[in-house]
Amino acid sequence: MRGLWLRAPGRWNPETAGTTPPKSSPRGAPPASPGLDQRWDPLGYVAASRHLDPTSGRLRPPPTVSGPAGQECANGAGAPGSCSQRCGDRDGSCSCHPTCSGLSSCCSDFRDFCLEISPYSGSMMGGKDFVVQHLNWFRPTEGVICRFKESIQTLGHVDSFGRVHCVSPLLYETGRIPFTLSLDNGRSFPRSGTWLAVHPNRVSETEKSELVNETRWQYYGTAGITGNLTVTWEPSALSTQSVIIELWGYEETGTPYSDKWAAKWSYLYPLATNIPNSGSFTFTPKPAPQNYQRWEVGALRIISSRYYAGEKDVHALWSNEHALAWHLGEDFQADPEAWARAQCLAWEDLEDQLPNFLEEVPDCPCTLAQARADSGRFHTDYGCDIEHGSVCTYHPGAVHCVRSVQASPRYASGQQCCYTAAGTLLLTADSTGGSTPDRGHDWGAPPFRTPPRVPGLSHWLYDVVSFYHCCLWAPECSRYMRRRPSSDCRSYRPSRLASTFGDPHFVTFDGANFTFNGRGEYVLLEATLTNLRVHGRAQTRTTSEGTQDQGTGLMAVAVQEGNSDVVEVRLDGKEGVLQVLLNQEVLNFTEQSWMDLKGMFLSIAAQDGVSIMLSSGAGLEVLVQRPFLSVTVLLPEKFLTHTQGLLGTLNDDPTDDYTLRNGRVLPPESTSRELFRFGADWAVENASSLLTYDSWFLVNNFLYQSKHDYTFQPLFAEETTPNPNQAEVAELCGDNHFCAFDVMATGSLSVGNGTLMAHQRHQHRVQSLRPVTSCGWLAPPPNGHKEGISYLAGSTVHFHCDGGYNLFGAEASTCQADGTWSRPSPMCQPARSHAVLLSIIFGGLAVVALVALVYVLLRRRKGNMASWGSQP
Repeated sequence: MRGLWLRAPGRWNPETAGTTPPKSSPRGAPPASPGLDQRWDPLGYVAASRHLDPTSGRLRPPPTVSGPAGQECANGAGAPGSCSQRCGDRDGSCSCHPTCSGLSSCCSDFRDFCLEISPYSGSMMGGKDFVVQHLNWFRPTEGVICRFKESIQTLGHVDSFGRVHCVSPLLYETGRIPFTLSLDNGRSFPRSGTWLAVHPNRVSETEKSELVNETRWQYYGTAGITGNLTVTWEPSALSTQSVIIELWGYEETGTPYSDKWAAKWSYLYPLATNIPNSGSFTFTPKPAPQNYQRWEVGALRIISSRYYAGEKDVHALWSNEHALAWHLGEDFQADPEAWARAQCLAWEDLEDQLPNFLEEVPDCPCTLAQARADSGRFHTDYGCDIEHGSVCTYHPGAVHCVRSVQASPRYASGQQCCYTAAGTLLLTADSTGGSTPDRGHDWGAPPFRTPPRVPGLSHWLYDVVSFYHCCLWAPECSRYMRRRPSSDCRSYRPSRLASTFGDPHFVTFDGANFTFNGRGEYVLLEATLTNLRVHGRAQTRTTSEGTQDQGTGLMAVAVQEGNSDVVEVRLDGKEGVLQVLLNQEVLNFTEQSWMDLKGMFLSIAAQDGVSIMLSSGAGLEVLVQRPFLSVTVLLPEKFLTHTQGLLGTLNDDPTDDYTLRNGRVLPPESTSRELFRFGADWAVENASSLLTYDSWFLVNNFLYQSKHDYTFQPLFAEETTPNPNQAEVAELCGDNHFCAFDVMATGSLSVGNGTLMAHQRHQHRVQSLRPVTSCGWLAPPPNGHKEGISYLAGSTVHFHCDGGYNLFGAEASTCQADGTWSRPSPMCQPARSHAVLLSIIFGGLAVVALVALVYVLLRRRKGNMASWGSQP
């Protein structure tokens, strides 16, 4: 963003300049600078205005540049007075940056060249028709070409109303895809915009064709699954009288994990041509020719009959990608189990040749509570979601699963963790419904386009189809589970949590808490480990009577990590609605609630909540707790000793959380006034501000003023007087001092209630993320079994032997606090029946009796012989 970084003005420092702020500037700003043209200008506003209001001394909004709307500026492409090839720039006599609309500083052709489109999103499979807004083109004498990522071109068109259309291309990635537009058959591309490519599973059902009873499609040809198949679609989604229905196949060719590994969608053959666009088609599958048998994953595409079959990048409806059982050959249908077993064995051989990706996937959280709370690193797996009825088709016994948000660094693999209703981590060693890691992360990974990083599809080839082969079509699931074993949680370390909420109150990563009622913009968190920065803007609340409170609250928070995108979440000052800005442009969430961005994922859970998941595993959750925002930050353990700012120094020592920029530490028992100085010291510097200034109110009150308002005197906790409605406060707040303070500062019980709820939510989250000890999986004895699948401290596992075996060893083992089992697994040895045992016993007794009898007889005979010898 050009012009964003430059030297900050001199900042008044209460440590070196006494206790009185300078008096020469409003809001306690630094002393007056030289002429405006010579002042620091981090966002280029001075260049756009060049003058001050003589009455207020504040900047006045500049006039817009005049010119005929919808026409290219006479200055030519790239000229300062036009937005042709200048979208995002602030330089020049007018602005082409998204903030210009609120500042009335846009070039007159801003909307003509910096394009807004509708719809703005669609499947990465392509085929979505979108219209360029605010651009009417009544000179369609030459072709319209839409170019995506500077290399992929599709043909557009101009309709009878003069509206310009583009068609999204087939892509192998998700996220915001830049595109440019040519209205002169490709000679120039002066107009630009952004298209959002979406994971196929996140596309609305109304935007794709539906495989009726999809399970039947994917089991077709196996025992008892025959007959017709039906596909349906919304006829109005394709403006045509007749359609072609095609089969496309997906494959990845070349040597895995080499630069020759490539992903490819291929047109295979039509299922129907020139049939009525009725919204439904039923057919009886026939085995495909042999030369199509290598494709086992694919999708249907429906296009207008005016295109030729297989024509790329045309308006289309795609089905879900799926296992192509219905298209496989006669050898599959003749003996699907034997065919699938052969495929499973071949996959097993391939897996043994590939690198061991399991070494770098993260360990699962130990409990369901941890998995749901650690939202920076793990996110709901929509195939098994407790919030939507726990329909866990492929994970029987589970009620909820999560996936690791980020793909592993080297092999782009993923982790899946599933849990029982009791909150226990479910392992494949105990159940086929257990958690299974993925060689290909389901959501893909930048740079996306090469395997195994292709969103959804790499996962299908290496993890899903193999599951069909081994577990669903053949009884070889043990082979699959051996190569996709669950992670236990012995190495899992929960993320650390810090929060700010209410008026505003701060609870640091190490558990210190304080109140800082500053008005201005502040560093909530800085972490040099990944260059993570979180900035917040605190403002006073205006009551319904028009008065200002003695306290402040967060109205905006912005985050960036390294060179990632900048995301800001704020409350619109006029309406109190939540806004999300990407690189200072307001986002629209009418179509998508999930966005893949540069260096992060962004999720909108509801109208009043935003989750930001960063590539480092850090996470931010921002909720509307009217009239302010509440912010939760989660950091993995690797951030230990690497943080500073208002949320403290993460090092398990709360006594040094009040550390100033110069390294001086205020003691934990500091007063509110002393901690006010700590907060003021962490004011944002203009040269590094992440926040947006897209209105003259923000420019005048935050951009061109001191980042901390030294003239604002808040209410301090030690100086409060009892509230007249003390009984109501006590009933609402109990012993929660944050809640009580906010009622005193604002006079509003509803504000206090919001603070109370936010603090309770923080405490519950901390409890959910508390560390637990795991002893790891304990095997049952051979020829035996066990009761119990929880391996956390205090859990006991009981052992039993199968019929015909006896237990030798302990009958139970308990997980101890030091992470070891109290007893090893016992042995089960063959048992002998009672009849055999009695036979042995009585047989032995008989032998003993016989020996005794012989002995007696021999003794007698010897005695008789002796007596005979003594006779004459």
